[in-house]
Amino acid sequence: MAEDAGGAAVDSGLQASPERASLPARQAVFVGVTLFSMFFGAGNLILPPLLGVQAGRDSLPAILGFFVAGVGLPVLGIVAVALSGTLRELASRVHPLFARIFVALVYLAIGPCLAIPRTASTAFEMLAPLLPEGLSLEVARLVFSVAFFAVAYVLAMRPGRLTRLLGRVTGPALILLIVGVVMAAISSLAGAPALPDAPAVAPYDTSPAVQGFLTGYQTMDLLASLTFGLVIASNVRSLGVTARGGVMREICRAGVMAGILMIAVYGGLCAVGFEQSVALAGATNGAEVITASATAHFGTAGTVVVAAIFLLACLNVCIGLISCCGTYFSEELPRASYGACALAFSVFSCAVSNLGLDAILDFSALLLGAMYPVAIVLVAMGMLRRPCDRVPAVWPWTVGVTAVVSVVGVVRDALAPGVALPLDVLPLADVGLGWVVPALLAAALSAGVSLFVSRSIR
Repeated sequence: MAEDAGGAAVDSGLQASPERASLPARQAVFVGVTLFSMFFGAGNLILPPLLGVQAGRDSLPAILGFFVAGVGLPVLGIVAVALSGTLRELASRVHPLFARIFVALVYLAIGPCLAIPRTASTAFEMLAPLLPEGLSLEVARLVFSVAFFAVAYVLAMRPGRLTRLLGRVTGPALILLIVGVVMAAISSLAGAPALPDAPAVAPYDTSPAVQGFLTGYQTMDLLASLTFGLVIASNVRSLGVTARGGVMREICRAGVMAGILMIAVYGGLCAVGFEQSVALAGATNGAEVITASATAHFGTAGTVVVAAIFLLACLNVCIGLISCCGTYFSEELPRASYGACALAFSVFSCAVSNLGLDAILDFSALLLGAMYPVAIVLVAMGMLRRPCDRVPAVWPWTVGVTAVVSVVGVVRDALAPGVALPLDVLPLADVGLGWVVPALLAAALSAGVSLFVSRSIR
């Protein structure tokens, strides 16, 4: 996820236009590429390569499942929020208190709890192969993270031109790097006498498509999309399209373009991992997969370039996230200044980043396992907001049941993974989707009871 506040790119790149029914092709493409850049960050790069390594010969169904969660759901999230106005307005249909808590959790997840620490951990993983032998990785990680977050905090206090420059330089450079590594991997696969035949390993050894879908949670792009919808809608209106139907049309066009670009990037990176599936059978994160691929095809120079570009890209994303989260919580907590919030997030994120990338990814799987089902249900209901609004009870019951089932399952997995729960007998529970049937039943029952009561009163 490109966790920085990339929405300003459209505002600064194009002038406001007279009212019109739709955007010209050039502006429509610009909006689509901007939406892609808002999602696209260094964190996204570490998931598809690892999927390719671990899924092996089952990479195709696994990456298709990943596309659904990592591309399809975020695009729908953009549309659902744009239809509702804001994330808070969408979540308030459940309850105002729920909206306040859920929005805060979204910012914490895409901020100090997961995404901000992941920027430092990813950057360090790319630098680790260049460190002298014998150097303690724990000490090096601590020194690196302190320096990384000190710089990020200082720049977050004065984002201005420097962060925009970093974005303009590292963004294209990162794309060129990806293209180079992906093309080298595809060329190697095309020239090989036979494709790698590595068997799938956990978690892709059973139901690879479903596991790919669950891995897509870790992009956090669905959560991010819930904050991006308003930005894209506002920018489309600033370009002269003000009619509701026209705005929605342009948002959908932008979503399709961004989705196509994300599919191309994720698919290419999966191919990078698939090429290395035999050589890197024991890999635990995608950073080492990309580093190994770049080193194999371009030598030490490839490793250095990868590390340098990822360092700058991760720093830029980190600055944007600290700024975004600091602004939100300073507005929500009047007694807390922006500077105090930014400092608190920087210090907390520095501590979390020293757990290491693997630990952060493991923790993210648990936290997102609780939040993603709720977000998916909110988006689905947001797309069907008119029929759902006719039966208001559907909102709290469906979302509430989904939240309970998801949270109970995640707490059990975290604290007592061997303990059996009645929820385990639910359909799809064995593949991590036990919340689906309860959500559907809650929606049907709450709608049915509400309609019956309303007719009885009449």
